[in-house]
Amino acid sequence: MPSPVERNLTRLNANGARSRAPVRSGRSRVGPAEQSWLPSFLQSVSTQLTDWNASAFADLAAATKAGRTILFAGAGLSMSVGLPSWKELIDYMRAELDVPADDPKSDVTYQTLAEYYRLRQGSIGPLRSWMDRTWSISEAKVRKSKIHELIVSLDFPILYTTNYDNNLEVAYKLHKREFVKITNVRDLTRASDGVPQIVKFHGDFSDDQSLVLTETDYFDRLEFNSPLDIKFRSDTLGRTLLFIGYSMSDLNIRLLLHRLWKTWQASGREKDRPHSFLFAHRPSPVQTAVLEQWGITVLTEDEPNPEAALLSFLTRLKKATEELKEPKG
Repeated sequence: MPSPVERNLTRLNANGARSRAPVRSGRSRVGPAEQSWLPSFLQSVSTQLTDWNASAFADLAAATKAGRTILFAGAGLSMSVGLPSWKELIDYMRAELDVPADDPKSDVTYQTLAEYYRLRQGSIGPLRSWMDRTWSISEAKVRKSKIHELIVSLDFPILYTTNYDNNLEVAYKLHKREFVKITNVRDLTRASDGVPQIVKFHGDFSDDQSLVLTETDYFDRLEFNSPLDIKFRSDTLGRTLLFIGYSMSDLNIRLLLHRLWKTWQASGREKDRPHSFLFAHRPSPVQTAVLEQWGITVLTEDEPNPEAALLSFLTRLKKATEELKEPKG
């Protein structure tokens, strides 16, 4: 079924074609009568998108209530409790490697700097130790985090995260909820039915070999052939996905979503694919349209900052699940 965006683009093209007129001397000859359709069109788009998002949100709430939603959490979740940004990591590596920040030739990513760090130092160990110390917050901060409390209470069966910190694990411990952390192949043997899994998709500070940090690490990971990648495909093909804390321009996540879409396309059963979602504070219309093509609905909240928006969204999702009746069977 076409979305409101697709339906209204068709209408926009039709009305736009009828309202065009030759342009002379830099001014359009299009008069008020020809343009009278535009306000009603924009109102129609707004109303239909609101209805569409309400329906999509209801689908997400139902899937979450039924234990069919997998959460995928990014850096925005960690920043909500005060962890530093990637800029601090870049500044630290520049200082350690004597790479001046004001050098126009030194405009490199943190992955490339980490690759250079490993070449210079012989291993990533010292950098990992610094990150472990710096990207650590008190249990008291996690305890006060309503966002982490809501995530635990929503009872996702599996949580994937690209964050290196242990704030999700701490939140589960503080709220006395059992879980299993999965970082490598060995951890897969510890998973059991009914126990939430926290999958550290880009590794964990407790295992240097598991960290996806350098440029080589990322390039290797983009092949999507590691044991955790195989697990991810198995976990997600039949479930609803909810992404939070990610930038819509995050290339790794966009590639992952694209590959999932291609897998369903190749199966010939794309219409059976469960609905999936990405929460964004201020979504780009362009990226929203592309993700919608891949089967990902972008949801948002009208709040002044990302943390408030995420809190509002998760609060609304929790309330919606509580208002639903228990699934039968």
